[in-house]
Amino acid sequence: MRLVRYGEIGQEKPGLIDAAGVLRDLSGHISDIDASAIDDAGLDRLRGLDPASLPAIDGSSRLGPCISGVGKFICIGLNFHDHARETGLPIPAHPIVFMKATSSINGPDDDIIMPRGSTKSDWEIELAVVIGTRAKYVTVENALDHVAGYCIVNDVSERHMQMNLTGQWTKGKSCDHYGPVGPWLVTRDAIPDPQKLSMQLAVNGKMMQDGSTADMIFSVAEIIAHLSELMTLHPGDIIATGTPAGVGMGQKPDPVYLRHGDVMTLDIEGLGRQQQTILADPS
Repeated sequence: MRLVRYGEIGQEKPGLIDAAGVLRDLSGHISDIDASAIDDAGLDRLRGLDPASLPAIDGSSRLGPCISGVGKFICIGLNFHDHARETGLPIPAHPIVFMKATSSINGPDDDIIMPRGSTKSDWEIELAVVIGTRAKYVTVENALDHVAGYCIVNDVSERHMQMNLTGQWTKGKSCDHYGPVGPWLVTRDAIPDPQKLSMQLAVNGKMMQDGSTADMIFSVAEIIAHLSELMTLHPGDIIATGTPAGVGMGQKPDPVYLRHGDVMTLDIEGLGRQQQTILADPS
């Protein structure tokens, strides 16, 4: 299934995309795409519906973040071999974990407004996991059983704030609008192997990142198992699993950063497309 949230900001309704690509309304069956709707039993109920019986919605409707009520927005850093090589940093022995503020969450195609004075905003396409059932001390073998589904995240990053303001990466990762999520939450049954997905990000039509989740240092299952040793993962938590090579900071001979009017387009196999326009803060 491809689950979505559609409508104006703060007024999103639950929906799904049917096999023909038509947006269908789920408001008669659930109140939102959130923790209460994405456990195995809840998803099975939605699978039992006949999409043709659901009201069709104008396909031009804005899509919001595909999951609501996110408790934790967890990110994994330096998790692709090629990205580690472009940074010149050693392969980590354990997953590098940091957080994005949930207030950074944005719709997949919403404009991104850079913080005042930003000159080093950067892009990072990532496969994201949405937890469907509580996970604590889970094994690698059963970790994926706790996944509701997968989606795209753009881990937009302000590198000056991240690297130069003293402290952890969260500073440069949590700016308003810097966490586009969606367009769809694709349930795990539709993604049999999350380690075989191609992923691309273009800026103004120029391909910048062209990778595959096969290049991950730590697999999705390993990440979930590791995190579950550190903290309880709850339904609705998002885990962004790292980015391949090609970020602006890694461009040679000089870094390239986002500017007012730039357009980012992101695709992950089976998970749809995001597109955002970068705007300078007008204040």
